[in-house]
This record gives sequence, C-alpha cells and structure tokens, in this order.
Amino acid sequence: MKVPAIALLIVLHLPVAPLHASPHADGPIQWLAWSEQAFELAKRESKLVLLDLEAVWCHWCHVMEEKTYSDPAVIDEIHEHYVPVRADKDAYPELSNRFEDYGWPATIIFDANGTVILKRRGYIEAQFMFWLLKGVWEDPATAGADTREIEVQPADHPGLTDAQRADIIDRYEWLYDEIHGGWGNVHKFIHAHSLEYALRFARNGSRKHETMVRETLDAAVNLLDPEWGGVYQYSDQLDWKSPHYEKIMSIQTESIRSYALAYQLLLDQKYLHVATTISRFLTELLMSPDGTFYTSQDADLNSAVNGRAFYTLNRTERRKLGMPRIDKNIYTRDNGWAISAFAAMYAATGDDRYLFTAERAATWIITHHSISNGGFRHHQIGDTPYLGDTVAMGKAFIDLYSVTGDRQWLARAVSAADFIGKTFMDKGGGGFTTRPSGRRYDLLAGTIKHLDSNIEVTRFVNLTHHYTGRQYYRDVANHGMRYISSPAITDQRRFLSGVLVADLELRQQPIHITVVGHKDDIHARTLFKSAIRYPAGYKRVEWWDKREGPLPNPDVRYPELDRAAAFACANRACSLPVFDPLRIASAVDRLYPKTPSP
Repeated sequence: MKVPAIALLIVLHLPVAPLHASPHADGPIQWLAWSEQAFELAKRESKLVLLDLEAVWCHWCHVMEEKTYSDPAVIDEIHEHYVPVRADKDAYPELSNRFEDYGWPATIIFDANGTVILKRRGYIEAQFMFWLLKGVWEDPATAGADTREIEVQPADHPGLTDAQRADIIDRYEWLYDEIHGGWGNVHKFIHAHSLEYALRFARNGSRKHETMVRETLDAAVNLLDPEWGGVYQYSDQLDWKSPHYEKIMSIQTESIRSYALAYQLLLDQKYLHVATTISRFLTELLMSPDGTFYTSQDADLNSAVNGRAFYTLNRTERRKLGMPRIDKNIYTRDNGWAISAFAAMYAATGDDRYLFTAERAATWIITHHSISNGGFRHHQIGDTPYLGDTVAMGKAFIDLYSVTGDRQWLARAVSAADFIGKTFMDKGGGGFTTRPSGRRYDLLAGTIKHLDSNIEVTRFVNLTHHYTGRQYYRDVANHGMRYISSPAITDQRRFLSGVLVADLELRQQPIHITVVGHKDDIHARTLFKSAIRYPAGYKRVEWWDKREGPLPNPDVRYPELDRAAAFACANRACSLPVFDPLRIASAVDRLYPKTPSP
C-alpha cells in the first residue's frame, strides 16, 4: 500500500527508530551543476531534480552535507529517483532571489520540466530527508508546494497612500524591540533600511528615532569580531549575544554605512570605531591582490571546529588552528556594496585611503566585469547581466561622484541607469526583473521581481534624476515606486522600511550642497570635504569647477565670486555664500527645516 507523502510528513513528528538502509552501491552523491542538462537528464531517466541551494559560509549547509547527504538511505533514494544538483546561492543570483525566503540551505524539488514541487528551508536531518524524498517521489501531488507568484498590480500613483504609509509605520514601530534594540522578535541583525529610516528622523530632531538608532547600534556591537574585525551575520537570541559566525559582504557593508552615518550625525566616536574595525576586516582579510573584494568568510573552521569554538579564541590561538575558508569569488554586486561603504567612510573621515580603496575596486570591476551599454555581469565568466549587479555599481558610481565631484563617475552612473531602464524594466507588469528572459530553466528569471532590488533601483534612478535634471530618470523611478507601493506588496507582513525610505525620497528633494571653486584650490577642497561630511543619507553634493563647463543639472545660478564658496540650495534658491567650512552645516539646517515625525 502506498503511503501519501503528506502522511509520511506527519509521521515524522513522532519518535521513530533510526534508519537501517543497505549500503549504497553507487558511492557518494555526484552533484551536478545548475544547468539545462540536469533537467534533460531527469527527462531521459524519468527522475525528479533535487536542488541543494547552499552558501560557502553557511554553517547548517556544512552540517547537512556531513550528516544528511552522507546517510546511506538518503544517498540510495537520491541515486534511484533524483538528479542531484548543487548550487552556491552567491554565484546564482536568479536562484538566490527566487528562494531567499526559504533560508540556507534551501532544498527544492522540481519535476523534469522545471516546475517546483516542494520547497524547504534550513537544515533537514537524515531520517526526515529520506521520508521526504521517498514521499515526494511516490506522490508529488501531496507535497503541497505553493508555487504561485504574488500577482502585483502596480499602484495608480507612484507613492504610498496616507493609509498605506501609516500602516507600514505602525508595523515598523511595533516590530521595534524596546528591550533589546533592533527590529524583529526572532533573530537580531542590523536591518539596514529600518535603521536608515530611523536615522533620517533622528537627523530631524526626533528623540524617539535617535533612541532607536543608539539602542540598536549599541547592542549590535555584540556581533563585532573583537580580534579580526567584521560583523557576524546575526544573533539567534534577542540579546544579540548568540551570533552565527559567518561574515558575509552585505552585512559588512550595511553595517559600515550605518555606523559611519550615525557617527556623522551623533558625533559619537564609538560608532566610528566600529565602522573602522569592520572596514579593516574587509581590507585585511577580504581584499584580493587586485584591490577587489571577496565574498565571505566561513562560519566554521572545519567539520571538527565550529564557529562558536573558533571565534571565541584570541588572534594567536586562532592562527594555530588555521583560517576559516574565504570565498574568493569576485562578484560585481558585492564589490559595488563595498565601494559604496568605503565612499561612506571617506565622507565621514576625509581619510584619502578610503577613497583610494573605493576607486581602485571600481576601476577593476569596470575593466573586467562590465558589458556593453553600461551593464555588468555577475562575475568574469559569461555575459549574463543581473539587476543586482548593475544597480549596485550604479549606486557605487553615484556615491563616488558625490564624494569627489569627478564627472566620470556620474557618467558611469547614468550609463548604468540607462542599461537598467532598457534591460530590466517590465513595462507591462511594473517594476524591474532580476535579469532578462533567458534560458528555459532559469526559474522564471525574466519575471522574477526582487523587492529589495526594486527598492534600490527606485532610489538610485531617483537620485540620478536629481543629479542630471533628466525627467526620464524620474519616470523610471516612478515606475519602480508604483510597483513597490502596490497593495500586493504593502499588505505583506514583513519588513517594509525600505519602501518607506523610497517613498520619503520620492516625496522630497535631497539636501543640496554645492561648492563653487577650482578643484586645485585647497580652500575649495576643504569646503567640499566639509560638505560631504554633512550627516544626511539623502543628499546631492556637487563641486562646480567652472573650467569643466556647466553642471550636469544647472538648475541653480551661482554668483561670480573671487574665492571658493559653498551654497546650500532648495527649491531653486540658495543660501548666501559660505566661506567657512565649519558653517556649512548651519547653513543647510537653516534652509531645510526640521520635521521630527514621519
């Protein structure tokens, strides 16, 4: 009698004896790469496709490899009924975007046509895995996978309604942990958009939001590696003191930007110390000889020494045991994030070493990872463009322009924005797809829309609009905003502070500071360094050397002066000229009135 898969899953919740399968005859699992050929093989052999989507740095991925995929019964079941495929989620953005809600490792079973039958998140112990594989093979219909994509009808207008905004703000404040700091009640990590939103209103004088910033950043110091620097990914306890020890690029760069901006705003040296310590980890342990950045450092030393045993040791004791694996792949997206982080450090400190680091990485990525018309491939092999890579580099370029005034960087940001508009915009369904339509088994890659990527595109092209004055970029930003403000998106019970930040930026002008003076004038340079230090996450800072011709967006007329000066501008009007670098901040504050509440 065949037992339905759903019944098998229910039985798994009861105590059962260990599996005693016969030794597997075909040896260990021979994992295939993610490709069309895997699905063609499944068709020829009348099998299903098992995808193990993992990450180099992932602790539970290692545990699953050691315990689950070495189990004889599991191996036999896979050999008999499945084509096993393994992919690194960092190497395959289309897979990562599609299945990131399922955590790592993610276990996905497809039929031979590429239809998802089952999705599971996290570690699956061997006995559960055996019955899961057996049950799905015997009766795929009972697996119960929800393969439907959210149907998003773009909003009529580019922005949140008052009711949507109020609802998301209520959720944002409800999710804040007033006891431990941070947002959420399961894992603790720096949620960059949530912190950025709080920083916006802390700058405007909101004591409530300043408290959120301080409590979160003070608690998150518990995730800092005191020996090598760098930030562990998250804590699985609310007190921030039970870290998962992987160090991945997104967490490092988000933390650098958050602590650097908090230092600029609150003038608290401890925040600069944390940002500096994380930056040191990137340059000492994750930097390649070419000046680009690797992807991550493993959570564990090896199968015998896990992260908790290793990272609690001091520097000398660690070196005696060895070095956790560093993923030395060079991915464009990760380097774009790093470039923006080092630009933020340069803005906060004025230390030229940070700018050198950012520009060096940018130059290498341009040389080795760019494709025609302003786009970027994920890594050197192949020419497939992904939205995440191009928007990360576009943002990096505009960040470099904002801290240097060098027009080559703005020109590259414009090319990236143009490429995004031409390549990834879904004119019919709204928003931006993660990559162009392509190979058959790229998991609906032409229609997948990653929310965070759509938020970042919307913010990036909106800022490009302000720097260039071109209406086209505002139209592209509005296109993205209509997608991310759709009720289908905003009704989801999840972190949506990124939507709040994008909505805020599209409703307001960025803080605008312009330095007028020659770029070889020491006084002009001092004014510019003071301007980029102004503590705002949404600003337009420019350096106009009249010898270079008009500004890219000549929306303000500046007076002829016999020495360098800075101007704070709003609504096509500017402050009186500021000659003292220490007075730039007060000139900006007078022109942009404080609004301490959302």
